[in-house]
Amino acid sequence: MQFKHVTLDFDGPVAVLKLDHQEVMNAVSIDMLGGLGEALDAIDEKKAEVRCLVLTGAGRAFCTGANLQGRNNQKPGKSNAGSSLETAFHPFLRRLRNLHCPIVTSVNGPAAGAGMSFALMGDIILCARSSYFLQAFRRIGLVPDCGSTWLLPRLIGKARSVELSLLGERLPAEKALEWGLVNRVYDDAALTEETMKLAHELANGPTIALSLIRKMYWESPDNSFEEQLNLEFESQRLAGSAEDFKEGVTAFLEKRPAKFKGK
Repeated sequence: MQFKHVTLDFDGPVAVLKLDHQEVMNAVSIDMLGGLGEALDAIDEKKAEVRCLVLTGAGRAFCTGANLQGRNNQKPGKSNAGSSLETAFHPFLRRLRNLHCPIVTSVNGPAAGAGMSFALMGDIILCARSSYFLQAFRRIGLVPDCGSTWLLPRLIGKARSVELSLLGERLPAEKALEWGLVNRVYDDAALTEETMKLAHELANGPTIALSLIRKMYWESPDNSFEEQLNLEFESQRLAGSAEDFKEGVTAFLEKRPAKFKGK
């Protein structure tokens, strides 16, 4: 399926959402964000069938941040650089945050600015060895946005987050793995195959439980211990009432692989 600067394909229960504006290395425009919204609508329509989402980029980049073409024509003091955040970027990020299934981000090249934030929205983040991350905002006189100041300190701590943001230096994939920012790094030629292998493993899992796991870890940083205990209790009650729990226990007792159906 083709949307504005976005393609969406389905490989069985795995949806593959690809940023696809290669002329600008998949820089994000308002048009692309509209295409992303339409693609998520299509995924919602197939919610019962889609059990994992892969987010990646077309060509040689994952996403190089916001598309700045035409911005140099604005008069100093007259532009509102943050105006599109709440109207366009934030709705997309919120929809990813609340998605019904696990997200795998497959970082196939540079992930800069907003593109870095998009990459970090993955529950599991896979990288090509040649890829890198960049907090590019300071290079054009802006501050980090798209949730990066919330995500980064929780992933790698304050010191490294501030360093990346103040200096605007590239963070290679291997160093990102060493810091705990990403999960796995693969040779470039192997990234797509390894991504789909992992995505199908998730899609074939107990996706009601996996969805609840996503929710618990998203809410954990802002919860007290007591609040998190309550969330675990509520989530376990929901998971335990699903058919997949019965199948999981039965398969364990019968010493066979479980056949989860996401129900």
